[in-house]
Amino acid sequence: MENNRREKNVLLDVKNLRTAFYNGDSKMEVVRGIDFTVQKGEILGIVGESGSGKSVMVKSILGIIPNNAKVDAGEIVLDGEHLESLSKKEKRAIRGREIAMIFQDPMTALNPLKKAGDHLVELLVRVRGMKKKEAINEAIELLRMVGIPSPETRVNQYPHEFSGGMRQRVLIAMALACNPKLLIADEPTTALDVTIQAQILELLKKLQKENDMSVVLITHDLGVVATICSRILVMYAGRVMEEGMAHEIFYSPKHPYTKALLNSIPRVDGEKTRLKPIKGSAPSLQTISSGCPFADRCEFAFDKCFKETPEYQSFSSTQKSMCFLAGEGAKVDD
Repeated sequence: MENNRREKNVLLDVKNLRTAFYNGDSKMEVVRGIDFTVQKGEILGIVGESGSGKSVMVKSILGIIPNNAKVDAGEIVLDGEHLESLSKKEKRAIRGREIAMIFQDPMTALNPLKKAGDHLVELLVRVRGMKKKEAINEAIELLRMVGIPSPETRVNQYPHEFSGGMRQRVLIAMALACNPKLLIADEPTTALDVTIQAQILELLKKLQKENDMSVVLITHDLGVVATICSRILVMYAGRVMEEGMAHEIFYSPKHPYTKALLNSIPRVDGEKTRLKPIKGSAPSLQTISSGCPFADRCEFAFDKCFKETPEYQSFSSTQKSMCFLAGEGAKVDD
């Protein structure tokens, strides 16, 4: 019964997604057979080190990967519609209206020669078919909704006249302009100081509730996902190492990589523990071999880990891990 209920609540269903970059005869697979879902009305966190494939994965879903990249396999179903079978024109129609994305650097994402209001007005006219006067009024309301003070004045200002946090709010307003079902936020707080980060995360949480939309939050920062995410995917070398509810990932991690990530960040619950950096570095996706991609850096790895790719082991209806140790019941805690 629980599985049937979850299937009915699925907004996005991704199966066996594979994306590679091509350079002549060489091929580098960056997304390596990923399955995941996004439930209606949830905030899903996707975490992992730089180069783990997080951004390429979501850009593959949106259809905005570079020209030298290609989605080689996979099903991408948004609210019952197969996106992988759509033409480029049809995918463009989906973007903004059904799925919207916030990029991590608001200064490069906004045209410095366009006023903040012009960015919004252009989008509202093109996608929602509004008249210009109506679009201007809507742009002001959108800026007000994301917490920009004096929106009647700010709508006529250029990006350089906004702080980093306010520019990020403009991008959020643009993403929400067409009432998307799914909002993807790619490292939306990376370039901001800690206080502004907290404000942006709180704003995303508030807007998600008010607009009843789903949010995918991509980050390398476990502290960020702990703040607002209900469920988490942990990615490494183009694969999902572990997924589960936030409380499962933080209090009962099953994969050594998840555990290593948690051991490398400060705790805020009062317990004093020495931080442990993850030894080594992430593997090159050009030379990655068979077996578990984390084996070279894992203190628990044994011969089988280097030779075979682990199957997923389920621990609840919401948590699973790709690890031989977890499957055999071995202890991966310190």
